[in-house]
Amino acid sequence: MSDRPSWGATGGRTARADAGGAPVRTSAGSTAVRYALVPVPRLSLDTVARRAGVHPDLVRRFVALGLVDAERDAAGRLVFDSAAPAVLARVQRLRSGLCLNYASIGLVLDLLDRISLLEAALRRAGTRSDIPPWT
Repeated sequence: MSDRPSWGATGGRTARADAGGAPVRTSAGSTAVRYALVPVPRLSLDTVARRAGVHPDLVRRFVALGLVDAERDAAGRLVFDSAAPAVLARVQRLRSGLCLNYASIGLVLDLLDRISLLEAALRRAGTRSDIPPWT
């Protein structure tokens, strides 16, 4: 009997990897293995807000809306990865440049991420993406 939680024990939600590299469910149906070889630097809420030039309450709202990824530390405080200020800046640019509301910003960010994945797949396949479309 293993002391690691089974997928059923987590209810299908994201499971955490231990130092041994247990599988981690990253999205619906896919799994990845993470190894705790080097500690990942985490940023506090105040640091992220200061670097992005926004109020911490706005950062909390973005986390609640799902626009910025955050985790909770052992004390229950929000902690962010080092890319969070850049994500916040991107959200602010979309908000001010295109006059979008936050719900549509989430949709635009999702579409931009999908486009980036498709372009990366085209580059790996050797297909040129700068060819004009047929329409």
